[in-house]
Amino acid sequence: MKVAVVNGPNLDILGKRETGVYGTVTLAGIEAMVRQNAGTLGVELQFFQSNSEGGIIDYLHGLDETVDGLIINPAAYTHYSIALRDALAALSIPVVEVHLSNIYAREPFRHTSVTAAVVSGQITGFGPFGYVLALQGLIALVKSLTVT
Repeated sequence: MKVAVVNGPNLDILGKRETGVYGTVTLAGIEAMVRQNAGTLGVELQFFQSNSEGGIIDYLHGLDETVDGLIINPAAYTHYSIALRDALAALSIPVVEVHLSNIYAREPFRHTSVTAAVVSGQITGFGPFGYVLALQGLIALVKSLTVT
């Protein structure tokens, strides 16, 4: 099984950015944790991060034929990017949206996820471990879809 993990804007500066909200773990640290879990589950991962909305959308357009599922942290694009929402809706693979912080317990503008309606599931508020939960959930979902 192959899974893509996509991270949006400002996640490349995790560990330095608002550590009271996002903690001190870097994006490289999260990737290592997810890789370790994926290895025990026999899952191949590919990671992508961009601060550019267009870069993320271009990357998503190439995923359908290359991976079995997607984990995405759209970051700030969660709250307003209709273009990203539409790119996710066009995918034929299962998608799990993940957020480090509980976006529903933060500022009111973060309470809306325009992407949530077009993904298979959402995990929010578990910090870096949310990515592991997303991976486990995505694996179970992909397996349930392939059972005949």
